[in-house]
Amino acid sequence: MNIFEALSISHDVQRDLSGKLVETSGDTSERRKIFALLKNELFAHAVAEDRYFYIPLMMTDSGLNLTRHALSEHRAMDEILGSLTETDFSHSRWLILARRLFETVHQHLQQEEYHFFQQASKILDENQKLALAKKYMAEYKKYKAKFKDELIDEFK
Repeated sequence: MNIFEALSISHDVQRDLSGKLVETSGDTSERRKIFALLKNELFAHAVAEDRYFYIPLMMTDSGLNLTRHALSEHRAMDEILGSLTETDFSHSRWLILARRLFETVHQHLQQEEYHFFQQASKILDENQKLALAKKYMAEYKKYKAKFKDELIDEFK
């Protein structure tokens, strides 16, 4: 598995969870659970992606500007997640924010997969792509597991 395939695994989960989230209504356990799962997914993915995809690319001249834009999109998602966390789940603003998150996530993933991956593929050699995938997956799984117990306790 190369880094692009590894990243795409989480991308599929993000699409699924963000889609399910905008279909929820009111302050329900379903909304809370899906939000917690999505928040965890986005966090684990972003930490691992930043460390084992973006930072190695930033070390190259051709990858520097490319990664700046992607990192700014991560910050935008973090800001929306923060607003969602601070907003009451039953407030009408919550769903508006969830839809904004859905759109931001989907736009970011599409840009990444159809633009960024192609450019990054020219920068990284095949060995780097394989090595980064292993490191990314280990970090991703570590952060997914780190918060899994908290999620289980929250929804018992």
